[in-house]
Amino acid sequence: MSLARFLAAAVLAVGLPGLAAAQDKGRGQALASGRCSTCHGEDGRSRIPDIPSLAAQQPGYVTIQLILMREGIRQVPAMQPFVENMPDQDIEDLAAWFSSLPPSPAEDRSPRDAALAARGEALLGPRHCTTCHLPSLAGREQIPRLTGQREEFLARTLTEYRDGQRNGADPQMNGAVFGLSDADIAGLAHYLAHRE
Repeated sequence: MSLARFLAAAVLAVGLPGLAAAQDKGRGQALASGRCSTCHGEDGRSRIPDIPSLAAQQPGYVTIQLILMREGIRQVPAMQPFVENMPDQDIEDLAAWFSSLPPSPAEDRSPRDAALAARGEALLGPRHCTTCHLPSLAGREQIPRLTGQREEFLARTLTEYRDGQRNGADPQMNGAVFGLSDADIAGLAHYLAHRE
């Protein structure tokens, strides 16, 4: 993928005036039912370990990640057959659909461990998580929603950022989690998964 094409895709992902009108969440629902629901759930809430929930996710984030996967910049082999040659309009419609869904309810999550959650919550300030992901941790534009996400997915993703194994649109995450122990990451993932 050329740099110019990537930058053009990124601009589309973060939104241009009038772009939202071009997105069709009804069409996105139809696309998701044929391509995404087996793993990510009919309601966008994954019930499969280590598969992310997409319900209530920021549309700009979903758009960028699908483009990165489609172009082979972000390597997710299981996703490749679904995103290969996917038109931009399909990506935007899928993003619109998933962002319109309510997040995972508390009953979808593992039991909350108060001590583990407190350990994770204590890391938010020193790691400046709320600067990008907002105080609600619901994300914005191309920055993902973290609350209510699958815990094991969050833990794996944070570990990959810490260990320099995850490529994506935001290299700042590598620095944000640098030096965290596995126990810190477990606490942070647990807290985020259980935060409403």
